[in-house]
Amino acid sequence: MKKIITLLILTLTLTSFTKHPESDFSIVGKWKGKYKKEIGYIIFKKNGYAYFKTQEKTLGGKKFTINGEKATMSYEVDYSKEPIEVDFIVKTKKSGEISRLFCIAKKIKKNTIKLQFGFKGSRPTEFNDKDGVIFQKVK
Repeated sequence: MKKIITLLILTLTLTSFTKHPESDFSIVGKWKGKYKKEIGYIIFKKNGYAYFKTQEKTLGGKKFTINGEKATMSYEVDYSKEPIEVDFIVKTKKSGEISRLFCIAKKIKKNTIKLQFGFKGSRPTEFNDKDGVIFQKVK
């Protein structure tokens, strides 16, 4: 019995100190990309909120208006998946309606990622140039 307990403690200790591959990369920050000749930014905050920003407007975050309704936009990232799964979640305050933009991401370099957007309501399964954008981390 002592051997089993010792092995269990040793296993738990080793796994708690193991560095997982996702720990060396975080999507949190400000990312600059170009889509259809327009420069835009995606900002992933530590608090779970996300923003899309262009020269004309900013959408997202804790408080913004969409179609006349107050809303929030947050994000979820699953670093354990290959490719990385990123979801943008818009929730309206009044109706509580939730919509998701399903994406996949891959790290190209330390501060460069490619995001593939699932504009058709489902998660993309591969990367292409039509709905994919390369982003450089600026902050």
